[in-house]
Amino acid sequence: MTAEDDVLILIPTLNEADSVGSLIRDFKELGFSNILVIDGNSTDATREIAKSEGAEVILQKGKGKGMAVRQAFEIADSEILVMIDGDGTYLPSDVTKLLEPIIEGRADHVIGNRLKTYDKGAFTRLNLIGNRILNKIFGMLYGEWLNDILSGYRVFTKEAYKGLELKESGFGIETEITAETIKKDMRIIELPITYKARSGTTKLKPIRDGGRIAFTIYNLVRTYNPLFYFGVIGFLFLLIGCVSGAYVVWDWLKTPRIEHIPLTIFTTLMIVTGVQIIIFGILSDIIVLLHKEVMRSIKGEK
Repeated sequence: MTAEDDVLILIPTLNEADSVGSLIRDFKELGFSNILVIDGNSTDATREIAKSEGAEVILQKGKGKGMAVRQAFEIADSEILVMIDGDGTYLPSDVTKLLEPIIEGRADHVIGNRLKTYDKGAFTRLNLIGNRILNKIFGMLYGEWLNDILSGYRVFTKEAYKGLELKESGFGIETEITAETIKKDMRIIELPITYKARSGTTKLKPIRDGGRIAFTIYNLVRTYNPLFYFGVIGFLFLLIGCVSGAYVVWDWLKTPRIEHIPLTIFTTLMIVTGVQIIIFGILSDIIVLLHKEVMRSIKGEK
């Protein structure tokens, strides 16, 4: 379907002077000469090394990996885009395997699964546990059971990366990309890759960034699975209303008169609001399902 010239290698970087040079050289040895480095204002020699190795280097706007990826997707124009972290944890040689489903027309988005084969020390125990929990939560909410939604090694068709509507600016970008791909009803394939231990200090803060990623997963559900999103909120209102209502009823049974008028009004408001939010979630879910059917019909006509 395509040759190496139709493939853009995207490398988001931030202080990757130790690894970016060898990464670019390895891709060039594999025949990939179209390499774009989006640099997040590195304070080391990352940009200079990347330029000396023949890559196109662009200074990113704003801060965060998500901003770099979004900027790259906007300016890229290649038929296939390969996204890979610049920290040297991924093997350029795995790109041939990841490209196959795209070239053969079997996928729109290919994810490299790090959790099958990884070097000792590549993950801490906390990282592994956190990754698996987030993958399970994602599967339950989106109905797509993937093994590594946080992987930074991915391949996209032009239609796929141009069709993504991204808003994340930080480490939640991989999660948003995966959710958007599912939302757009694109074909996803996961393939095992090798993941190496990082040579320098990781920028990822497991607890802080894990919490942000979990929040991103939940926040994105409102457009993909609104029944769950609004159902949780509606259930909380109902729960509060039922608890306060139970107290009013219990007090009324003791003394057959209602003495907590404000609490009774509050109970009514909580229950009515909870029911309305759940109904809104059901209606939103119907709209989302209709949208998916329309999108499938449009793709079928094409």
